[in-house]
Amino acid sequence: MNGTDRKWLTYCEENHTLYCGVCLAFAKPSENNPFVSGMQDWNHISQRVEEHERTIMHRMCAEAYFLRASKSDIASLLHGSQVVAHRDQVKKKRQVLERVVDVVKFIGKRGLGYRGKEYEAAYTLDDDNIDHGNFLELIILLGKYDVCLKEHITECTEKSKKMHQSHSQAKGRGSAVTFLSKTTVNNVISTVQRLIQETIAKEVAESGMFSVQIDTTQDITSHEQCSVILRYVTDTVQERLLAVVKCEASTGQYFVQMLTDVMDRFDLDISNCISNATDGASNMQGQYRGFSALLSSKVPNHVHVWCYAHVLNLILSDTTEVSIASGSLFSLMNDIAVFIRESFKRMNVWEHKSQDTRHRRLSPIGETRWWAKDVALKKIFGSFGKPDQSLYIDVFMTLSEFQSQANLKTAVRVRARGFLEALLRYETVLTAQLFLRIFEVTTPLSKYLQTCGLDILSAHRMVQDTQHALMNMTRDFMTVKTAADTFVEWANAKLEAEEDCELELETTLPLKRNRKRKMMAGEMASDERLTDANRAYEVEVHNQVLDTVTDSIKRRFMTHGTLLTWLSLIQETFPKCVQQKLCLTLHFKI
Repeated sequence: MNGTDRKWLTYCEENHTLYCGVCLAFAKPSENNPFVSGMQDWNHISQRVEEHERTIMHRMCAEAYFLRASKSDIASLLHGSQVVAHRDQVKKKRQVLERVVDVVKFIGKRGLGYRGKEYEAAYTLDDDNIDHGNFLELIILLGKYDVCLKEHITECTEKSKKMHQSHSQAKGRGSAVTFLSKTTVNNVISTVQRLIQETIAKEVAESGMFSVQIDTTQDITSHEQCSVILRYVTDTVQERLLAVVKCEASTGQYFVQMLTDVMDRFDLDISNCISNATDGASNMQGQYRGFSALLSSKVPNHVHVWCYAHVLNLILSDTTEVSIASGSLFSLMNDIAVFIRESFKRMNVWEHKSQDTRHRRLSPIGETRWWAKDVALKKIFGSFGKPDQSLYIDVFMTLSEFQSQANLKTAVRVRARGFLEALLRYETVLTAQLFLRIFEVTTPLSKYLQTCGLDILSAHRMVQDTQHALMNMTRDFMTVKTAADTFVEWANAKLEAEEDCELELETTLPLKRNRKRKMMAGEMASDERLTDANRAYEVEVHNQVLDTVTDSIKRRFMTHGTLLTWLSLIQETFPKCVQQKLCLTLHFKI
């Protein structure tokens, strides 16, 4: 047929039909293939045979045959020239695939996206004016300097153009195998993932024991993804991401079952898990239905350790929301930063008014940035009792400018006025100084707890020192009030020096009428009412905030004191390799 001897093609004299011997042996029964059921349409038979040779099913069946057949069987199926051509084609495809794998690994190493938004069809690859995405663009770039890859791209582009012209309504590449599609990229990524996971699982199995860290976060599609990280010892302490699992529930029971399934998938014995580390969420640390409590039923001797840095952040988050005054302060900081940054005109005014070029941008407060509240507060109010480096006056004059500009929208001017009134309140300054004092001792601890290679005992001692420092502040309201008075005096002096400013900060808390404590001869004296206002703030805000932070630290941090005491003896007695294995239980590096 056209001078080509096709060994796979067979003829049945009885039925006067043609069959494909390779597809008869390896095709799926569900495949609708006339060369499997018997080709009886002899019109344009040569074209039908060539079309069958190009189908994906025939190629997959041929590959299956080659994998199972011996060299002599393959040689009998093909002529000498065909064998040489087949070998050359396989060699070329392998070279192309090697380059594809290297590009995929490079993109993954750099943390870039693989695909573009559109224009991924092979018939568009010769158009340099469109964006094909990172993967295809790198392939095209390499093709300019690589003959093998250039020939492959040109061949795929020409074939795709012919198919696109003949099937103008069709989408995709059809049966064309280009090694440039998303399917190939996904297969390479999946293969790399499997090889990495197998290597990690092998190392974990050889180490004999391991600890687990799990945490969840949402991806860009708003699905919850759980990261499973194993910590183990080879020659050094290793910490590896083993799997990322899409969560279907958030209960402690679900996470225990999920972890068990992951361990079974990689043939790891969960009884070798000597500890686990999680955040301080209730589904993790619940006494009865929490992840740690339920995991203890499977592994009774394991130790549960919270992430110290995460727990400290939870404590401070709870503390900043314990009263209306504290919640209002940080809401004000965030709203002012967003208000100025959301308009380039406002940013221009801010840059003009701001005299300190080191702090041109105010910091909004985000939940995932644990240092954000401290940074935002320090930028506007400076350090505790030291307002010289603050941007308070710059922020104040910027908002005053917004309020006075008649060409701005009324809503913008009203918001600026509201921010100004809040900044002028003495209660705002008092609350700011209170948290600046707290952050003076908690921020160094938070930064150290996020340090790679920290010392366990040093971290625990810093927690204890922080708690003691906070406990000494619990009833020391006068120090905070003195710092607030210093700030008010400094700020009013600065505002008085401004020519166009007629405003000044409140110097005391607002006097409130107390109907239950009227004097016999009339209203309560103003000095008594002032004392009563200070006392109310001290009890309802100052004491409540500090009591909350000290009690939370004591409750959440002081559960492993005995274990850490024993660890101090281990550090002094045992060799380094033994220390590393024992420190798996605490998820810290020595």
